[in-house]
Amino acid sequence: MTSDYWLEGVRRLESPNCSERPEDGDISLLVIHNISLPPGEFGGHWIDHLFTNQLDPEAHPYFADIYQLRVSAHLLIDRLGRITQYVPFNKKAWHAGQSVFCGRENCNDFSIGIELEGCDDKPFTDAQYQRLASVTRELRQCFPAITDESIVGHSDIAPGRKTDPGPCFDWHHYRTLSV
Repeated sequence: MTSDYWLEGVRRLESPNCSERPEDGDISLLVIHNISLPPGEFGGHWIDHLFTNQLDPEAHPYFADIYQLRVSAHLLIDRLGRITQYVPFNKKAWHAGQSVFCGRENCNDFSIGIELEGCDDKPFTDAQYQRLASVTRELRQCFPAITDESIVGHSDIAPGRKTDPGPCFDWHHYRTLSV
C-alpha cells in the first residue's frame, strides 16, 4: 500500500462518492459485498460507471432506477480476480448505507468496503477468493483493529435491508485462505 492509501499494482479509478472520515474514525471493520450490473450479469464497465456517476439510465431498464445513486466502495474484485480501487482507504467510501456493527451506527465512518463482482445465487470464483484473501492480509497489517470478528458481510450490518455477499459466498474457504 502506498503512503496515500492506494494499493500498488491495481487499477485506479477515482470515485467522487466519498468523504473524509471523522477525526476519531478508526478503521476497524471490513465489509464484503457483491454487485453485478445489470443484476446477474458480469463483465463490462457498468460498475465503474455507477461508482463514478456516469451510469446511463437508457443503457438498460434496471439503470433507470439506480443511475442517480451516489455510491462507491474502496475496491472491486472482478470475476477474474482483477482489482479496481475507487477510494483511498483513509477516506470514507459510501458503501454501507444505513448500518450498525456492535452498536456503532454509520459503518462507512470506520469501515473498508470491498465489492465482489457477483450475486447472491452464483458461486464466486477462486481468483476472487485468492485476491480477497491477499488484500485482507494486507489491510489487516495496515489496520490491526480489523479482527476476524470485524470482517462481515453487508447483510450482517444491514439485516433485512441487504443480503450480500449472499449464501453462495464461502466464508470458511475465504477465512482459511486469509489467515
